[in-house]
Amino acid sequence: MNWIIALSIGLRLLGVGYSILLLASTRDRRFGFLTLLLTFMTLRQLLTVRTATTGIEELPGLLVSALTLLTVYYLSEYVDEEDAVKTQLQTANERLRGYRKAIEHAGHAIFLTDPDGTIEYANPAVETVTGYEPDEVVGENPRLWQSGKHDEEFYEELWERIASGSVWEGELTNRRKSGELCWIDATIAPITEDGDVERYVAIERDVTERKERELRIEDQNERLALLNNTNEVLRDVNRELVAASTREEIESEVCEQFASSDLFDVAWTGGRGLVDGTVSPRSCAGTDIDSLDGHIETLCATDPTPIEAALDDSRPVFTEIDDDLAETPGEAHCVVVPLAYRGAEYGVLVVMTRNADAFDLIERDIFAELGRTVADAISAVESKQTLAADSVTELEFQLTGIDEPLANMAARLDCTVAVEHVGGGDSDRVQYVTVADAEPEAVSEYAAEADHVDAAQHVYTHEARSLFRFSIDERSIVATLAQYGAGIESLSVTGTSGTLVAHVASSNDIRTVVDALQTAYDGLTLVAQRERERDVQTEAGFRKQLSGALTDRQREAARTAHFAGFFEWPREHTGEEVASMMDISQTTFTQHLRAAENKLFSALFDDTVTVS
Repeated sequence: MNWIIALSIGLRLLGVGYSILLLASTRDRRFGFLTLLLTFMTLRQLLTVRTATTGIEELPGLLVSALTLLTVYYLSEYVDEEDAVKTQLQTANERLRGYRKAIEHAGHAIFLTDPDGTIEYANPAVETVTGYEPDEVVGENPRLWQSGKHDEEFYEELWERIASGSVWEGELTNRRKSGELCWIDATIAPITEDGDVERYVAIERDVTERKERELRIEDQNERLALLNNTNEVLRDVNRELVAASTREEIESEVCEQFASSDLFDVAWTGGRGLVDGTVSPRSCAGTDIDSLDGHIETLCATDPTPIEAALDDSRPVFTEIDDDLAETPGEAHCVVVPLAYRGAEYGVLVVMTRNADAFDLIERDIFAELGRTVADAISAVESKQTLAADSVTELEFQLTGIDEPLANMAARLDCTVAVEHVGGGDSDRVQYVTVADAEPEAVSEYAAEADHVDAAQHVYTHEARSLFRFSIDERSIVATLAQYGAGIESLSVTGTSGTLVAHVASSNDIRTVVDALQTAYDGLTLVAQRERERDVQTEAGFRKQLSGALTDRQREAARTAHFAGFFEWPREHTGEEVASMMDISQTTFTQHLRAAENKLFSALFDDTVTVS
């Protein structure tokens, strides 16, 4: 056999074996095809062995065998490369599928847009953030859920940043499909190729709950700061009330404390006229008093006016008006606080602010209590001024058919009623009254059925005059005077007419007292107004006067009883033992002591009838 033929057959058999081996390892059908091809070529070569004359003519077959073997080799290399590429592609696809799953299952909304902002892809989480399903937003622009809370400049800066290749991060306020607002924490990044932006990817996270919580905390902090500032104003007001000694000081300090606060702009006090109801300011802060005319006119443009409503209903009135009283004209928020104490009207306190939240945290009851506190302080200083004043204004009134408990009793029983003494402080409802020309039993029966008389006790009767201790509610003329810091010099009513003499410190508002009495009681007429100096008795003078009124034995009996503990409880010594110390009988001791006590109490109580 020619060596060329033998080599060719060997190469073909080698190719068949190599191809079968590769087919078995790779299961690639291409190697099966080559195996069959090489097998048929080998068989043909074997069949031509006997007929071949020279080996030269088989040289092309040898070349074909070599090329076929090389084909198998290179195909095996190609298959290996192909498998490697397949493996890489499979790995990449698996990775891409993982990325896709991660994107689709991400809790954040993820968008892909083209360079113009048109959405090409949206993951399912888009629905939880925007309210739109992914299919609804693909092909749309993110302007679909803009809320209008950001201006055009905001979006221009955003696009300028991402178009330059930079990442934008920030907070957006969007509007869901339902129309409700939501807050979004967004990151928008460009996807570039060779420096050109091909797409944008946006990741949005719904932070509405967190934002609302932050806003609630911020609002709570603001409200707490507001409340603290308000409480500080009220504390300062109360502190100044304690220090003030006149009505003018009280009203001025209250206005100053409100106007000096960052929460409020203007504060003023004033009163309404009892005849025409016009409002007159007395003190103010935050503006000058001459500028209040226009403000008061604007405030009182409604019927009833806030001032009338506050005073008539004894409650603070909150209102809003267009006012240019403060530095910045515009809508002003006002509260009108009535200054009233135990039925006495001292006007109103008006506080104005441009801060719409200034009154939000302050309960109506706090302003109501403030009004009562200021009025109480005014009543206290006016009462104190009346009691301590050396100079007083004496007011004399004629009474005709007035509706007052004691006057009603005088008219009903056709008797004479005179006030002898009024309890001091919180006891000004207790009045000691003498009644003439009426039987004590008739007086007691009338008092038991009368309105505004809570209790009546018959004390004694002497020379056709009976002394009663009445407890009368605030409807009495005595209580009305006390509310305005005035005192009674005398009150006597016979039948349906009588006379009232009252005194008021000259520094107090006399007109207020007169108007209050004439408004409360029809048939009361002012007939005289006199200024007089009041006799001021010092403690030393009182001691001297009392000592001069006592006899030596009365003074000795009182002194001995005092130092012997006779007035203590339990007594350290009895009356008999004290009498023995003085070497007198117990009866004599008792007479001297009773006489001394009578003179002491007369000096205390038989003076001017005063509400104190």
